[in-house]
Amino acid sequence: MLSPGDAAPDFTLPADDGSSVSLGDFAGRRLLVYFYPKDDTPGCTTQACDLRDDLPAFTSLGVDVVGVSPDSVKSHVKFRDKYDLNFPLLADEDHAVAEAFGVWKEKSMYGRTFMGIERSSFLIDAEGRIEQAWPKVKAGKHAAMVKEYLEG
Repeated sequence: MLSPGDAAPDFTLPADDGSSVSLGDFAGRRLLVYFYPKDDTPGCTTQACDLRDDLPAFTSLGVDVVGVSPDSVKSHVKFRDKYDLNFPLLADEDHAVAEAFGVWKEKSMYGRTFMGIERSSFLIDAEGRIEQAWPKVKAGKHAAMVKEYLEG
């Protein structure tokens, strides 16, 4: 997993609004990239809604937010519309971006192992470097933890 000071991997992914979003689109601004396992599941919904509700605070501190999961654009559109999400959701269907950030991991549930996203987020500074990394975040505490860091 990437650490503070590392260069953020460049990426371009399809977004829920039909556009393509690249890291370079945020040059000169700070960007919170949060990786989550699956659209419209309890933990991921809590996390997304908390970020939605705190987006004005993030924006006022000069931070944009994007969510990344291996779900399709179609799935992201349903998730966005159902919960009125106000930031882009990016489709990393081949999980290449998750791998580049080091969050595509072996997981286990009910004795079964599989590969998936480890819920993590990264604050990327205006120069494209990792400013802060939060591995294995708890869905219900994520937005508050990031906001606390930003408000310093």
